[in-house]
Amino acid sequence: MGYVVLHLDKVSGGDATMSAHIERTIDPNNADKNRTHLNRELIMFPEGAKNRTEAIQHRIENAGITRKIDKNQVRAIRVMLSGTHEDMKQIETNGKLNEWCNDNLNWLSKNFGTENLVSAVLHLDKKTSHIHATVVPIVAGEQRKAKKEQSEAKKKYKKKPANAARLCADDIMARNKLKVSSTNQTNHALFYVDTRHDVSCRVTLPSGKSLFCNFPEDH
Repeated sequence: MGYVVLHLDKVSGGDATMSAHIERTIDPNNADKNRTHLNRELIMFPEGAKNRTEAIQHRIENAGITRKIDKNQVRAIRVMLSGTHEDMKQIETNGKLNEWCNDNLNWLSKNFGTENLVSAVLHLDKKTSHIHATVVPIVAGEQRKAKKEQSEAKKKYKKKPANAARLCADDIMARNKLKVSSTNQTNHALFYVDTRHDVSCRVTLPSGKSLFCNFPEDH
């Protein structure tokens, strides 16, 4: 029984340390330097951005946000996608790695927004192949919390533009937006889960097979 992995972490600031890890400007002890050249950038940075950290800032500066961004506010969400070592090797052996990458990119774009997906890197220099993606949590409209308070207290609030851009990780990662999808081509499933708590999931694919989702620590 295979495992599929999707791990999300909220981060504040430009996340420069993680950028160095992803872009291999520092060498992780558990990475094979002889394979680092096989790592791939899966999407292009926006014009003017030379790396992941700059791409995060570029998205924030060009999203039309008018509200003040707090110092400790979440500016990006790290997303790591993978599977068991055996399953990932099978995908590579079957010549399905590019298809697997494209499926994941399509899912990320659909769930988080194409413009919010500012970086995606395929790592092939560790034991198990995986993707590090980065999402800037830009949303539009009124906050969920404000809507709830307005409904419960029946107070009148100053109406704000319906499509005003906001930086809000909680809205993007709300439980009512958790989704599970699967593809027949590579027989893998993708999970969108809230990782503020440990999560272990099982899903049944259209083929009838069940897959489990957990979060190994060797990525």
